[in-house]
Amino acid sequence: MTTIRGARERARAEVTAAIKDEARKQLAAEGAAKLSLRAVARELGMVSSALYRYFPSRDDLLTALIIDAYDAVGSAAEQALAAVGPADHPARWTAICTAVRAWALAHPHEYALIYGSPVPGYTAPQLTVEPASRVALALISVAREAHRTDGIALPPLSEELRPEAQRLAARFAPGVPPEVVAGLVAAWAQLFGLLSFEIFGQFNGVVSARDELFVQAVRRLADDVGLLGGRLA
Repeated sequence: MTTIRGARERARAEVTAAIKDEARKQLAAEGAAKLSLRAVARELGMVSSALYRYFPSRDDLLTALIIDAYDAVGSAAEQALAAVGPADHPARWTAICTAVRAWALAHPHEYALIYGSPVPGYTAPQLTVEPASRVALALISVAREAHRTDGIALPPLSEELRPEAQRLAARFAPGVPPEVVAGLVAAWAQLFGLLSFEIFGQFNGVVSARDELFVQAVRRLADDVGLLGGRLA
């Protein structure tokens, strides 16, 4: 029975992967809003009723693709973080940002799925939140380690924003000063804003030295967060 169960699980995993692969092709060709279970089934030579046993609705398939994309970019960020020694905080920060950009450029349609326009009629469920937080948590870990070991240059923080920053620090970044947490939120938003401009074409005809612009922007974000030695050679 165990052998039969294992074979069934492998077969199910293979079919699930094939469905996702075909769905990603549709994302590239048509965009997320036009993702169709019937079209996926047709391309795979399946009847729709068979596909529904894997993904009962379009939203279920979209959720699976979204989680995969968040996990992929999160894994890229975490691997980049682990590859740099813990004492070099600015280099770890830059490695994360660079890895995220490399993933986005290599997977523009998946990037668009998670950071582009919302899909009409779709609301992401709670189970997407944890995968979506992986890049942010990697950046937070750099700031936390810098604060713990070498100290960190606290950015300015207005009194009006302090209660919000304290709430965010308590929830998402225990042990990180609220001044730094406010800087991290702004840096996180600016990082993906910069990437979205590049991925979605706003830099076309405007910026050609994109690698250089990205490096300079990442350095500036490191300084804004308060990382000591944020200016990298």
